[in-house]
Amino acid sequence: MKIGFFTDTYLPQVSGVATSIQTLKEQLEHYGHEVYIFTTTDPKASKEEVNIIRMPSVPFISFKERRIVVRGMWFAYLTAKELELDLIHTHTEFGAGLLGKWVGKRLEIPVIHTYHTMYEDYIHYIAKGKVVRPGHVKYLSRQFVDHSTGVVCPSQRVVDTLRGYGAIAPMRIIPTGIKFENFQQTDLAPQIRQELREKWALTEENIVLLSLSRLSYEKKIHLILEALPEIIAARPEVRLMIVGDGPYREMLETIVKEKNLTTYVVFVGEIASNKVADYYHTADYFVSASTSETQGLTYTEAMASRLQMVVAGNAYLDHLISDPSLGVTYQQEEDFVPCLLHYIESAIPVDEAVLEQKMYEISAECFGHSMLKFYQEMMVYYVTAAENKKINESKIKTKLRTFKLSPKRSKKTYAEEELL
Repeated sequence: MKIGFFTDTYLPQVSGVATSIQTLKEQLEHYGHEVYIFTTTDPKASKEEVNIIRMPSVPFISFKERRIVVRGMWFAYLTAKELELDLIHTHTEFGAGLLGKWVGKRLEIPVIHTYHTMYEDYIHYIAKGKVVRPGHVKYLSRQFVDHSTGVVCPSQRVVDTLRGYGAIAPMRIIPTGIKFENFQQTDLAPQIRQELREKWALTEENIVLLSLSRLSYEKKIHLILEALPEIIAARPEVRLMIVGDGPYREMLETIVKEKNLTTYVVFVGEIASNKVADYYHTADYFVSASTSETQGLTYTEAMASRLQMVVAGNAYLDHLISDPSLGVTYQQEEDFVPCLLHYIESAIPVDEAVLEQKMYEISAECFGHSMLKFYQEMMVYYVTAAENKKINESKIKTKLRTFKLSPKRSKKTYAEEELL
């Protein structure tokens, strides 16, 4: 099978979407399929890419580190036609996503879409939320997914949201998988842990909380900082390590200074993807106050690293963190501090049997297998739907013929009756 991925976000950009696309690409290729990436230009991209088709793009409004396709429609179509793609999989609702829809329609092949982002949590980036409203998001999202052959939803939350918007397209829950072997501890893990702790002035006596994400408002890292004084009052050995970068970093640093937390908070900044596991292994607990997650790759990465979590819950995370040995979720902002302190005090060990089962559920292998099965089902569905459409069109034409003027009646007589 030849599959074309259309996405505005891809490596070397650092994001959960880019990582999930790369993981899926590798799994499909492992099964013997060909995958071609249609994406944006990027000044940091390698000059020696294989099966990557890059199209002219510009930075996206207030989201400068992301780009959006602006030209190359005909080039993409001709390339896809020459490659003889069997299926298109879109990963964005904007530039490349719309382009993928158009190419799929012209080639008359199925178009699968993954709904990665809960846009209602991000509309403040566009003119501070004064132009794009939640109602616009609902309408545009419904229109986009309903013009797809099928929709991949990383969690039940996404299904519920899209159904709430009125979308009727076929949907399948397929959690994004990770290559968990990249996060398993090796013999060098204790040494790396010690070196990183020394680098950031942390001791083995410190209880290190890890926040790893893009530093943006919707991640709600400020809520963790605001709760930190109360945590430190009960546990003076606690330290918070913030890994990542983004538009909200300056504000977070200001909060740290205002609350006199500079001794207790470490800003690591953005790190290379092959170093992420080292920071999971260095910490004692993964923490997050974000409520905007649809799939949360950092949560599954933490789990694969055997790092227990204390995070704000939702339908997806409550299912993912289904056993106390993996971590705990809380529902209200004010519950974070007591929940964290109680979990630290409980010192619940990791249950190996539970962890092993979870590892398969979030594995790249399970992800690739589930996606391939959905592709195959949607290809059959596409053919059936096309045949049904032809039958319905034929019936409509037959009915229209019955409204033709009777040969015994003149057009003049018919027109006179219409005026009566």
